[in-house]
Amino acid sequence: MPYSVSPQPDPCSDNPLIELRGISMQFGRNRVLNNIDFTLYPGEAVAIIGPSGTGKSTILRIIAGLLAPSAGEIYVRGERRLGLIEDGPDRLGVGMVFQQAALFDSLTVSENVGFLLYQHSRLSNRAIRERVQEALAMVGLPDVGDLYPAELSGGMRKRVSFARAVMSNPDDLSERPSLLLYDEPTAGLDPIASTVIEDLIRDIHQGRGCSSYLIVTHQESTIRRTADRVVFMHQGQIQWTGPVDEIDHTDNPFIRQFFSAQVQGPIHVAG
Repeated sequence: MPYSVSPQPDPCSDNPLIELRGISMQFGRNRVLNNIDFTLYPGEAVAIIGPSGTGKSTILRIIAGLLAPSAGEIYVRGERRLGLIEDGPDRLGVGMVFQQAALFDSLTVSENVGFLLYQHSRLSNRAIRERVQEALAMVGLPDVGDLYPAELSGGMRKRVSFARAVMSNPDDLSERPSLLLYDEPTAGLDPIASTVIEDLIRDIHQGRGCSSYLIVTHQESTIRRTADRVVFMHQGQIQWTGPVDEIDHTDNPFIRQFFSAQVQGPIHVAG
């Protein structure tokens, strides 16, 4: 029986890519998210910012389908998602870059980047190696395929994780990432390494048509260099959203305190 691929949705559609409606998340007595509404459109580059512990990374995991909310509804390209990503087919290909890169220490760089294809595609090993080499060249690391993660710097490991995140299975076009999620991609990096990562995020985004991305970050340079729109969260709720160039002009007290690093204001830090 010949292999066929179901028609894929237009990646450049004006319809929302993701909609969160009334999303809440509670762990025991701790409510991390409180009735969140959020919409992401194809081609958007959005930074989710705010103090630690406000639910930013939790939103990423809910959108990725790795975590089910306690309440609310999730819509992917207009269709409601039920359960987790592993529970059934999903119309959203997601690539995720974790804060610590999350590479397999016992595998080479090439084996890490090609892991999806080795596990789920029908490509030959040679074809996979060619795709891996292209991905590594895209992130500026064409000669590290035979090394192990422990032999790389922190910034290089981040870039390897980017190469892995954009890999797709040609046997299943639905797995091609139309959304990339970055959780603190520049955390712990020096300013020069951070700039390299920030430029790479933009380059990947611009080179992938109408793909979108969400980035959780605390670093001001990353916010300003990678985002078009900013969502500010505090105490499990969205307190402000707007274009990145408005963060210098808005009177919103949360934004003013966050970017001025003042102790006084609506954001209370435990001593």
